[in-house]
Amino acid sequence: MSLAAAPSPPAADAVIRSPGYWSGVLRRLSRDPVAMVALAVIVALVLIAVFAPYLAPADPSKGSMLRRLKPIGTPGYPLGADELGRDMLSRLIHGGRLSLLMGVTPVPVAFVIGSFLGIVAGFAGGLTNTLIMRTVDVFYAFPSVLLAVALSGALGAGLTNALVSLTLVFVPPIARVAESVTTQVRSLDYIDAARASGAHAWTIIRVHVLGNVLGPIFVYATSLVSVSMILASGLSFLGLGVRPPEPEWGLMLNTLRTAIYNQPLVAALPGGMIFITSIAFNMVSDGLRSAMDVKS
Repeated sequence: MSLAAAPSPPAADAVIRSPGYWSGVLRRLSRDPVAMVALAVIVALVLIAVFAPYLAPADPSKGSMLRRLKPIGTPGYPLGADELGRDMLSRLIHGGRLSLLMGVTPVPVAFVIGSFLGIVAGFAGGLTNTLIMRTVDVFYAFPSVLLAVALSGALGAGLTNALVSLTLVFVPPIARVAESVTTQVRSLDYIDAARASGAHAWTIIRVHVLGNVLGPIFVYATSLVSVSMILASGLSFLGLGVRPPEPEWGLMLNTLRTAIYNQPLVAALPGGMIFITSIAFNMVSDGLRSAMDVKS
């Protein structure tokens, strides 16, 4: 799987977006029932992950070979047991911690780095733009899965290296969107007026550019969280992310793959959690994009 081509960002407004604009965005978002349900799911997953030690009914690392692969609905094991007899409900609850950490963390870090590179390239233009964007294109040319696996394999397995790899995967597409939006804003009349007044380049970026470009970049970045969740789980599935016996949804899929014929429902539970979380982030991103599109 590869990242979809960065969508054409909406044309930036000639007037810096005021706090009233953002209150309108939140108001329109709150009227979107699908986005609100998805946001409630995300909030619930985050709360469950935060309070996992208090919500999990059993120790997620304690197993018993006598209870291995118990089916769903077994007394004391409402979601069954895994291949080592560990309570699946407890492991799914605790697994949300690392899965959400690996899925969400790379995107805001890449948002900061990619936005900085793209805004500088788009505003400066010329040789600076060429150097930054051609370097970015080298990474952007590879499919996201291949790039994530290659970087993780080069850096070595582990949570930290997986986070670094995923961050590097998402910097190029965010930088491209940032550069595109900034190039549009740079040609507007009020930017020319600010230059004519003698304002420093960094002052123009801080005062006149950021207010118009961060919104579209942020919306695109939110759409990458679901991709990040899938890639992070894929790295753990391949043994390049979280290491056993830590509970993580992708790693759980890997360890349960041999049980797919014995207990298919139990083996599919981690995949179901990944699917639900990814869809929820996608729905919130779509709702936010619609809420920011005033014309629609």
